[in-house]
Order: sequence, then structure tokens, then C-alpha cells
Amino acid sequence: MKDYGPNDIRNVGLVSHQSTGKSTLVEGMLFAAGAITRLGTIDDGSTTSDYRPDEIDRKISISAALMTIDWKKNKFNLLDLPGYPDFIGEVHCALRVTDLTIVLVNGVSGVEVGTDLAWEILEKNKGPRVLFINRLDKEHANFSKVVAHAQEAYGFSAIPVQFPVKEGETFDAIVDLLTMKKLTFQADGSGKYKSEEIPADLQGKAEEMRNALIEKIAEADDAILEKYLNTMELSPDEITQGLRAGIRNATIFPILCGSAAKNIGSAPLLDFICEYGPSPSDRPAALAADNTGAEVKVATDDKAPFSGFIFKTLSEMHVGELSLIRVYSGQIKAGDEVLNTSNNITEKIGQIYELNGRNRKEKGNLIAGDIGALVKLRNTHTNNTLSDRRKQVVFPAVIFPEPVVQVAVTPKSKGDEDKISSGLHTLNETDPSFTIEVNSELKQTVLSGQGEIHLAVIVNRLKERYGVEVEQKKPRIPYRETITGKSDEKYRHKKQTGGAGQFAEVWMRIEPMPRGGGFEFESQIVGGSISGPFIPSIEKGVRQILEEGAIAGYRIVDVKAIVYDGKEHPVDSKDIAFQIAGREVFKMCVQSAKPILLEPIYDVEIKCPEENMGDIMGDLNSRRGRIMGMESTGRFQVVKAKIPLAELHGYSSTLRSLTQGRANYSRKFSHYDPMPKEVEAKVIAEAQAEKAAAQ
Repeated sequence: MKDYGPNDIRNVGLVSHQSTGKSTLVEGMLFAAGAITRLGTIDDGSTTSDYRPDEIDRKISISAALMTIDWKKNKFNLLDLPGYPDFIGEVHCALRVTDLTIVLVNGVSGVEVGTDLAWEILEKNKGPRVLFINRLDKEHANFSKVVAHAQEAYGFSAIPVQFPVKEGETFDAIVDLLTMKKLTFQADGSGKYKSEEIPADLQGKAEEMRNALIEKIAEADDAILEKYLNTMELSPDEITQGLRAGIRNATIFPILCGSAAKNIGSAPLLDFICEYGPSPSDRPAALAADNTGAEVKVATDDKAPFSGFIFKTLSEMHVGELSLIRVYSGQIKAGDEVLNTSNNITEKIGQIYELNGRNRKEKGNLIAGDIGALVKLRNTHTNNTLSDRRKQVVFPAVIFPEPVVQVAVTPKSKGDEDKISSGLHTLNETDPSFTIEVNSELKQTVLSGQGEIHLAVIVNRLKERYGVEVEQKKPRIPYRETITGKSDEKYRHKKQTGGAGQFAEVWMRIEPMPRGGGFEFESQIVGGSISGPFIPSIEKGVRQILEEGAIAGYRIVDVKAIVYDGKEHPVDSKDIAFQIAGREVFKMCVQSAKPILLEPIYDVEIKCPEENMGDIMGDLNSRRGRIMGMESTGRFQVVKAKIPLAELHGYSSTLRSLTQGRANYSRKFSHYDPMPKEVEAKVIAEAQAEKAAAQ
């Protein structure tokens, strides 16, 4: 490849709902550019971007994959991103560093939930984007209907710059509204096409659609709009200028079309991005913080001090870790010493690679605006910033969605605990969208991820890369114990063992506090019936029961305990005696104060097509869900509900099954609520059985 400047680079992400054809479209783009000599397919596991064993086995994209091509004096960094919501973390990482995103839309199904999910991220980032309506070679494909769906979902800023001559199995040609030419593609999958005049029967349609496009382009620039209103015409240069501005400012979302499977449309798409897509220099300066914490703007300038952001860490067999970096300013080359400003550690840069899936090509340097891979950095991972020491900056970390699925893991073999801990920690450095919690309360190691497939992939990689297997269990629910009434008890601890004995007597009453009130301990001892130094001992014993529970082994909350009387012995009273008395009297008080169990309730938001609403509502009712509201967003319905955590285990798979993968959900902890009595009785019985089995 030749040497490129920031203006010659195009950083492009590809997103969509699952199974819409991103990896196949990337394959066509690579083939058109001569980066590969044959077209791979998903079915035979030979695509360039889905090269990992788990991706080939499952026939889906799991990790972000970087491909690099040279196209008409421009360098393209293509990021093929997963469509499954389980791997939405990869999308968040990559869309941070792209300057343009191709949003694929299914030419048969139209806008789907996964399309919306990616679009929401782009809206937050104000990211430039184009839509590519794919699968127009399929039966029942309908370009006009899908365009209407897209405009309903995303507004009339989504506007065609191409349309198909005909859809379905005979699809082989598109009309380009910018050149006003018909592009007829060869049937051999080469991606080559012949440019011809538009047939007479399509001329009127083409002119009408072109006029709508020109009007939208004129609106992108005030000076061009004024000229257009006066003359109702725009010159080719003005069209180019307006379209570039509209895409750059995310006020125009051009719609292109094709068939990735037949390699129809990939070459015109590359041409379009070359001509109209933003380069790194066209994008606003990136926001960062300097070493005082003050906000600074980092412009794309290859002469400025170096700064770059590690947006993804890959773990590759026989290579180790590859750190994918977007350079924002200056340049970086092999042998440089730079500062990891996220953790204040110096890194020496070794080899720098350009990637095409698993294939690597060594590169001398990366300049501002470029994306590449750094090899074997010692202490640098996803979300870290590398910077010149002389002008230090830190880019903000990518924020990942809350995990929606949990599983508890235990080693299958004794002695593997350290291996599992080390392996999970390393995997988490490459994929921060899942979390690991060693929960001392529940006595479990709990993995939380974006879906069942996400967690299955993590567990599988743990086995393949670190040679350890785990058993997966349903995580215990962090129930809480509390009281609904008041009680008053006394307890005497007396122990005589020949020598010095133990003696303590504690009188206590307890009362409920408001939900969320926590715990209060108060001493109302008067007259010295219990000496001051023993009061903390009583509280220490009470707090042990707070953690252990008094009825089912769960933490006690929202209780006030008052010590108001007691007795001590001049010789036998000591710290341990009052701890024991405090424990036992508090336990007795709780058990006689009308105790109940509380369960965690989550706010759940489900986005689904209208036609699936009935099934989803029925399923929510079976899960003791309370519907809090519904609203429409485009073609989708959003259901808001409050659901007990105990009823959410396996919900991701159920939702996918109910909707054929067309719905997704998010969840967030809301509060604790009293459990229904029949559920409470079952939980208490299970807890007592576990305790008996352990004794």
C-alpha cells in the first residue's frame, strides 16, 4: 500500500440485525479490491472476518474484525461487527472509532430490532451513516417497502441514492441517481458491472427520486439551499459538497442497495464512500482530558504529539494479545516509548500490523486517523489511552450496557480455582462487556453477560485457551430478610468450664424501619447494668446475624435494634460472652417479629415487533411481571415491566424463541419487594434443606 494522509483514510464500521449479510458484504468488498482471490461463505466457514473456531461453528460474528483494503487512492479500515445482541459490547467499542457506519437492512424483513440497537448507539455518538438494503435477490424482497420502513423509523433524512431495477431471484442491476446510470452486474459474482443509460420505462421514476435527493442535499448547506431555491438546480460540485456535508453532519442518511450473496453493489458502495464519506480530518476533534483532568479537544493532526485509543484487545493463538488502536493525533512507530495514561505505565511499541481477519501484514507506523494492531503490550488493554509523555491525554472509556444474563461457575476439578480466576480475568481484559463477581454473600462466582450465547462463548474460551472446565449453575438470588412487627426478648449466656466462665445477659427489642432504611443499633442502658465496653461486643454479635440471616440464611435489612437492659458478672463477663448473647437475642427477636423475605425486583424494557406483543405479555404474566407501560417507537413496541430477578433466569433465550430473534431487552435493579407467601415458603424450605445437608 502507498503512504496515506489523514484525508485518504476511511474508517468504516458495518452493523445490522443478525444474519443480514455484513460478513458477506465485507467479503465482496475485499474481493472487489483485490485483497482476496476468492469469495468465502458463511456456510463453509471461509469468510475473512469470521475466522475464529467459535464463529465458524456457530456461523455468526462474535468479535469485531478489522480488514484493510486499498481502493482508488484511499485506505479503508473496515470493521465487521456482530449482529447478535449478545455481542453488543463489540459494537460499542468499534463505533467509538469509526468515521462512517454502513447500516445493513434486510430487503425482505426491513428494519429489525438489531438495526435499531445499532442506530441508537450511532445517534448517541452523532455518527455519520449510510444504509445498505441487502438481500434484494431474495423472494419477497421489496425495496420501496423497506425504504418506507426506514423512513418511518429514522425519518426522511434516510433517502435513496440508488434503487433496484427489479427485486427477486433475477436481481442484477441498480440505478444510480447521482450518475443517472443503470449499473448491470455480471452473474459470476466478481462484482464487476457495466454502466448503461437508464431504460425509458424507469426514466421518470429515476428523475422523481433524483429531484427528492437533490432537495434533501440542498438542505444540508445554507448557501447551496439559497442557490437551489432561486434556480431549482445544483451543479455537480454543489451536489458533491452538499452530500458530503449532509453525511458528515448526520443530516442525510443515503440509502444504497445490492445483494452481498451475489456481490452486487459492493464496488459502487466503495466508490460512494471514497467520494462522499468523511475522512478522519472531516470529523470533529475528539474529546479527552489532560493530565489535570481538564477537557481538551484532540484534532486529527499527524504533526501533533501522539495520542491513540485502544478500542479492542484480541487474544490470538500463536500471537498473543493484539491491541487494536485508533490513532487520533501524531503518529506511532515500532520502537517508540509511549505512556499508557489510563494506568500511568510506560509501553514500548513492538510490531505494528495491518489486519485482514487472521492475516497480518507488518507496517512501519500508524498516522493520525489510522487504525491498526499493536502486538504484545504488557499492561495495556481495551479502553486504555496511549499518549506522548510531553502532552498527556486520556480518552473517555467506552460505557457498556448492563449485563442481562447471569450464571454461577464452579471448577469441575479441585485445584483449578486459580486457573479459572486468571483465565476469566484475561478474557475480561479482551471483553469488558461481561463482569465477574466473587459474591461472598452468595458464596458463588457469578458471570454476568449480554446473553446466553455470550456466556457460553466465554466458558468455551476458558476451556480452549486455559484448559479448565467449569460447571454452570443458576445463581442464587440475593434475597433479604426483614421484619414487619416489633418484638422484645432476653437471652442469658452462661458457660462454666472449671476455670473462668462466661456470662452475659442481654435484653433487646427490635422494630421495623422504612424500606431502604438499613440498620440502626442503639443502647438505652442506664444505671450501668451492662458496662460501656461491652456494648460494642453486643453490636458485633448482632451484625453477625445481620449477615447470616435468622430465617433462611439471607442478609437482614431495615431493622432497628435497641439494647435496654441486661446483666454482667464481675469475673465471668467478657467480650465473647456478650457477642454470643447479642447474636442469640437478636436472632430470637427477628424470629418473633413477623419476619418476611424480600426479593430483588428489576426494571425490564423489552423492544419487540407488534405481532409478538401477545406472546410476550403472556410470558411476562407467567413470570409475575407487572406491566408499567407501553409505547411505540417506529415499527416496534416497547414494554416496560417490573419483574422479580428469580423469574428472569433464561429469559434471554425465551425471548429469542418467542420472537424468532426479533426482540431484545435490558434490565436494571429497581428495589426489593415482599415475596408472595407461597414463594417465600418454598425458598425457606430450600434454604433449610441446604443447611441440613451441609451439617
